[in-house]
Amino acid sequence: MSTSVRRVVTGHDAAGKSIFISDGPTPHVFQRTKGSAIVHELWETTRTPADNRGITDAIARGHRLPPPQNGSVFRIIEYPPDSERLAAIAREEKLPDDGSGRAAATDRNNPRHAGFHKTATIDYAIVLSGEICAMMDEGEVCLKAGDVLIQRGTNHSWSNRTSEPAIVAFVLIDAVPV
Repeated sequence: MSTSVRRVVTGHDAAGKSIFISDGPTPHVFQRTKGSAIVHELWETTRTPADNRGITDAIARGHRLPPPQNGSVFRIIEYPPDSERLAAIAREEKLPDDGSGRAAATDRNNPRHAGFHKTATIDYAIVLSGEICAMMDEGEVCLKAGDVLIQRGTNHSWSNRTSEPAIVAFVLIDAVPV
């Protein structure tokens, strides 16, 4: 079951006054197959510095793992327990590339966990609820609600070894590849 994520977005009216331009569940929710992670795309920037002009939805596009070049993306991911997610990953391997950038980032040669991947980003991950283990090629650390991980372009995976979903907020910023 997916958690609803309320997204409130501010902007400016024609007179330059601050306004709320949207308030409601994010309309951009993606799940590739039943049992896989549920991704709530919240916002994206296409450059730095970001352009705060306009009132259009900056994330009105399909799901894509990395942010735009020189940009950023903000998302919340709901990780089901590995007992569900690993089976979903195995099913997804049989599907054609969906253009999300996930296939290019995937590391299926790592025997530690089927979810290993690497992107040219710096990621700020904040655990909102549940518990999830961050796995590196060497070592792992388990994170709980309130914990923060700074992921710096490393090959990594997320493993939820509990029986409840883990919900993690991410800010991904384009970075120089390692």
